[in-house]
Amino acid sequence: MEDCIFCKIIEGKLDSEKIIETANSFAFKDIHPKAPVHILIAPKRHVERPELLNAHELEDMFNTSEEIAQILGVKDDGYRLVFNVGKHAGQEVEHVHLHLLGGRVAKSMF
Repeated sequence: MEDCIFCKIIEGKLDSEKIIETANSFAFKDIHPKAPVHILIAPKRHVERPELLNAHELEDMFNTSEEIAQILGVKDDGYRLVFNVGKHAGQEVEHVHLHLLGGRVAKSMF
């Protein structure tokens, strides 16, 4: 999509701190991190909501998140995976992305 900031990052038109790139997804550091480790994992195809992802994209995003957690040293202590879906949930970019947050003890959400 022409105006999508994540599409521009994935296409290399905007700078990012890339962590991993796979056939279906692109992972990079969040520029406004909410935790010591805050990575965004987005499908390469422009998709606005998670329910529109195909099985290969969704599987790739979750497999990539596990690989990133291992690489960045948060797998053993724990990390959080979050989809913000829609404006009321805090989705700011209309290109679905999975947040991987870790590196400190998380506050309970419930």
